[in-house]
Amino acid sequence: MTTTTIDIARLDGGHVNLTAQQLDDLDSHVAGRLLRAGDDGWDDALLVWNGMTAKVPALVLQPASAHDVAVAVGFAYEHGLLLSIKGGGHDLAGTSIAGRGLTLDLSRMRHISVDPDARLAHVGPGCLLKDVDQATQEHGLATVLGFISEVGVAGLTLGGGLGYLTRRFGWTVDNLEEVEIVTADGQIRTASRDQHAELYWAVRGAGANLGVVTQFTFRLHEVGPTVYGGLIAWPFERAKEILHAYRTITTQAPRELTVFLILLRAPAAPFVPEAWHGKRICAMAVCYSGNLDHVDEALAPIRALGDPVVDLLEEQPYTQVQSYLDDSEPKGNHYYWKTEYLAELGDDLLATVRDLAAECPIPEAEIGFLHLGGALNDHEGDDGAVGNRNARYALGVNGMWAPEEPDADSFQRWVRDAWTRVRPFSTGATYINFQTADEDQERIRATYGANFDRLVQIKQRYDPDNLFRANRNIPPRA
Repeated sequence: MTTTTIDIARLDGGHVNLTAQQLDDLDSHVAGRLLRAGDDGWDDALLVWNGMTAKVPALVLQPASAHDVAVAVGFAYEHGLLLSIKGGGHDLAGTSIAGRGLTLDLSRMRHISVDPDARLAHVGPGCLLKDVDQATQEHGLATVLGFISEVGVAGLTLGGGLGYLTRRFGWTVDNLEEVEIVTADGQIRTASRDQHAELYWAVRGAGANLGVVTQFTFRLHEVGPTVYGGLIAWPFERAKEILHAYRTITTQAPRELTVFLILLRAPAAPFVPEAWHGKRICAMAVCYSGNLDHVDEALAPIRALGDPVVDLLEEQPYTQVQSYLDDSEPKGNHYYWKTEYLAELGDDLLATVRDLAAECPIPEAEIGFLHLGGALNDHEGDDGAVGNRNARYALGVNGMWAPEEPDADSFQRWVRDAWTRVRPFSTGATYINFQTADEDQERIRATYGANFDRLVQIKQRYDPDNLFRANRNIPPRA
């Protein structure tokens, strides 16, 4: 029996005291755990990847089922509570925990089942990318997911999703067949092209605004279990040559080949020669997921660059490629990024990026390109809320530093200043999952472009009171 009240934030900006009886009533209607500060598991429930955005909620509910989620959503709606949803807790803008609100931590809903005959995976919202990759690779299958294995499937997917397989199969949401979702009215719905089609359309790129997805169904493709990939790097002194070669490689590459380019200081990692620790380098993260009989031909333009300082390219499990960059983004550090979508890599852009990388004062910063062009460009612009069908690259100016960094303010300013220098080359939009909390409403509108007004109408229908607002928010029409 609960003996204390909880002061909790409301949607209207005020606070309310939930009584012991109200909390006991909520607890009695769910199979999952209701956590308060000091309870076992409380600290783990609050852990997020971006330490810069860490917050403390008033309550955490860890639902065990869609029913539990529906009860929690109904409770939050009834009491007007500030509600946030945590999947993997890997979001950049810090939307998974709302300060002094009610957080639904979906980590207990980590179920997954694979139907290899139908080539479908049914995935719970608490799953991480590595959970899905490991389960699907047992059958030589995969879907489009990100490139850091500790990322949560839910957040990645609801924002559109991109990774090494995007060039072959499109955005993650181009491979999303169906969702089970709890909407603001507490109803459990199934949304697909045939059921609640408008809701399904909106979930595919703006899903955090529409409800809590309690199961994802993904289409699977033959990939792996062995691919060819890894990391290769050259001295920064060759940056102009490498950048121009990268443009040629990525515009001519078969869709089975994805190449990311990262300009950074070499980490003090065992695979980096000690003489290169801390020195600026040009690195490529490579994944070739096609027929391995053709890998030499596909990678010939990369091999032709010659004389790398690091070369880890080899045949390896797809799951290993998917986790190759994990150590580059340790949990708890402070992350401040600015990103843009690009339609091309012009000479002026490449020169600007080279100059920025040479000038960057942040020791652990990365400036780089994600290689996207291919299948996503085959779809119409209104095929899902995700849009951005003209994107062929994403460019990121990514700052990272330890929580105690004394120059954090100046580092943030440098990232913003660098951003102003690359924005003229943008399509005008960016990946919603890579936006920071300080980017304004116009930035969100620009990201969805022509799809924004339709999203507002769907938001008005399914969440007219904007219960789901702890996100890169699309408010309902007033």
